[in-house]
This record gives sequence, C-alpha cells and structure tokens, in this order.
Amino acid sequence: MTAVTQWDQARGLGSGLSRFRQLTGVVVALVACPLITALLLPIRSEIGLQTVLLLFVLACVVASVVGGLPAAAIAALGGFSCANFYFTPPYGSFFVQKERELWDLLVFLAVAIGVGLVVEIGARDRVRAERAKVEAELAAELGRREPGTHTVATVLGEALERFSMDGVALLGPDGESLAAVGDTSGRVSGATPAGQGLELVLYGPELLGSDPRLLATLGSTAGRLWRAELVAAEAARADELARVDQQRSSLLAAVGHDLRTPLATIKASVSTLRQDDVELDEPDQDELLATIEHNADRLAELIANLLDMSRLQAGELSVRFAPVAIAEVLVGALRQAGGQVELDLPEDLPLVQADAGLLERVLENLVDNAARHLPVGQTVLLQARAEANQVQVRVIDHGPGVPAARFASMFQPFQRFDDRSGGGVGLGLAIARGFTHAMGGTLVPSETPGGGLTMTVTLEVAR
Repeated sequence: MTAVTQWDQARGLGSGLSRFRQLTGVVVALVACPLITALLLPIRSEIGLQTVLLLFVLACVVASVVGGLPAAAIAALGGFSCANFYFTPPYGSFFVQKERELWDLLVFLAVAIGVGLVVEIGARDRVRAERAKVEAELAAELGRREPGTHTVATVLGEALERFSMDGVALLGPDGESLAAVGDTSGRVSGATPAGQGLELVLYGPELLGSDPRLLATLGSTAGRLWRAELVAAEAARADELARVDQQRSSLLAAVGHDLRTPLATIKASVSTLRQDDVELDEPDQDELLATIEHNADRLAELIANLLDMSRLQAGELSVRFAPVAIAEVLVGALRQAGGQVELDLPEDLPLVQADAGLLERVLENLVDNAARHLPVGQTVLLQARAEANQVQVRVIDHGPGVPAARFASMFQPFQRFDDRSGGGVGLGLAIARGFTHAMGGTLVPSETPGGGLTMTVTLEVAR
C-alpha cells in the first residue's frame, strides 16, 4: 500500500478506509440483506430466527470488512428490519409477539454494529501504523542522501507527489523563493516551518486528511538540506578562491622573473647604445640590437601565452574551422626552433579540420618545448601520418624526457616543462592541449624509443 493511497484513505467519509472501499461495502450491505431475505423467505417455516440472524450477522461481517462502519451500520439496520418484518411473527409487520425474539433482534443489532466498530478501529490503527512507517522510512531515506545541487528539488518533488499538489516552494525569511517545483502561481494550500526563518509552502487543492507530521518532516529536511548546500557552496567558493590565489602566486612567481630578465637585458642594451662616452663598432651594435630583438620576442611570446591562457580559462576561445594543410602552419614552429627541426611530411598528407592560427600555436609551443631541452647537436623531428580518417602529428625529441607518472601534471598551467628553470612560464603545454581540445583533437604524451618525449596531436581529416 503506497503512502498516497494511505492519505486518500484518511479522506474517505471520516473513516480509516478509502472512499472506494466504503462505497463497495455499502453496495454489499444493500444487496446482501434483500438477497438473503429472498433466498430464505420460501423456507422460513423450516428454519428458526437464530439461523436467519446468523446469516444476517455474516452479511454484516462481510460488509464491515469491505466498507467499515458505514457499511456495517447499513447491513445491521437492513438485517434487523428484514428479520423483523419477514421472519418474526406476525409476518409482514414490525410488531414482535415474543419477548425472546425481540431480545434476539436487539442482540443481533448490537453485535452487527459492534463488528463494524471493531473493523473500523482496526482499519484506523493500520492506517496510522502504515503512515508512521512511511514517514519513518521517508525521513531515513532523506537523511541518507548527500547534499547536492538537486537534493532540495528532490525533497520538494516528494512533497509535490505525496500531497498531490500543483507546486511546492521553499521560501526564505523575506518570502523570496529559494527553490521550487511545479506551478507555484496558484493558491497556497498549506505551509510548514523549515527552520531558521525558512518555510515550505504547498500550492494547489485544499489539504484534506493530510499528515502534518510528514509535512513537517519534509519541511525540516528541505531546510536542512538547503543550509547544507549553502555551506557546501561556500566551501566550493573557498576552494576556488584558494585555487585562484595559488595560480596568482604561481603567475607572479613565474612572470615576475621572466618579465624582469628580458626587460633588464633590453634596458641594459639600450643604455649601452645611448652612451656617448663609449664608441661601439658595428658588430657590437648589431649584437646589442639582436639582443634587444630576441628579448622583445620573448616578452611578446610571454604576453601572448598569458592572453591565450586567460581566454582558455574564461571559455572565450573562438575557433574557426577550415581545411588546413600541416605544412602551411609550420612557419612559426620552424622559426621558433631556429633550424633545430627535421620534417617528415608525406606529399599526399590530407588536410585537417582545424583553426589554422590555433594549430600553428600548438605546433609552435610543442616544438619550442622540445627544442629548449635538446642536447647539443640534436634536432626535433616533426612527423605527420594519416591513419583512417585522422592525421597524427608527432613532435619527437631525444632529450631528457619526462617520467610517465608526470605526464598529467606537466599540462597544468605554470608548470615548467620537466621542472627546469629555462625560459618560459610553463604555459606552452597547457595552451597546446587547450587549443587542441578546442579543435576537437587530442594531445597525448609518450616516451620516445631510445629516450626522450613524443607529443602526438591527433586531428580529424577535413571533409
């Protein structure tokens, strides 16, 4: 028996049974008495009044079991009337000749009504016990649930279903709606406190025979879970602030050094060139100008990486897909490596579906990271192969490599590649993976046979 059925039972004609069962019991009572009378009337001279009354008692028992006290009362009155009119001399009259027969009729009436009362009391006790069981199970179930985004909505949904409402809302101290399910624009049919100024409000038809304890349990549970969710949200915000603060500290530590070094070099070179008391020959001037240009490029690269990372973290990266040839986006990578790149590109390599600008930055960052850690005399191999409907571009080096256990962590922002102190702020690999994922591809590290690191970019072939 469901909880909804139990509450429907409590609404039936003031009884512990449902309306349907009570109406069925009334029909049984109305049919049973005339039917017994019709069956016994031809043989009333052969049977005694006690036998007739026992059969009417049986009809009362059946009617009371089916429909409770109302059906039992109707069956008792019907049986009393039929037994008196048709089976007690003088027949056809409600007058009783013998006192003993009158007492038999009165005892029958008392027993029939007593049976109805016992059945009704038992039905009410069962409903109360089952309702308490449902309430305890619901409270235990809600208590076991972990606080989460949809937990309060789940409790409101329970109230919506169990009380057959149009809508349910959890209101704050100022009457503002904190959470709601269903239609809350109708009339307010009930409310219960939810703790600390909160209130659970029901919208819909009038509450009839509802269990106020269950409503109070749902209200207190919804309020408790709402407050738990607030605490969890505050903890999540604190964690996010801590993470942002950690990133800010990492940024300041990394950028502070990497900004100061090229700026100081540029400043020193310019100051040397501007000195009037020092005569520099042309090779020295060219060397200072080259130093200024190199450090200006480093600053431009650093700022570009910071801007790219901020776009990735803000989710504002714009991707323009088009068929792209791998060879056409290698200019930046080749320039960045300074002649340390060896190409292995088949002539029939298909075009890939990508953003040319983003793909160029991906390959440029991967080649730069590989070339930065190469032993003297080594080169970076940039290899591309088509496999089925994909193109795999591999940046292969034979440097010191990275342990497989650190493959995941080296893509974190501000994580210097292999924790070395060379140039860069540790954004190259994070940006490369972010751009690759934005283009629908993957970037996977692996160990190079013989030592080193291989970074594999996989993209879809252009349609």
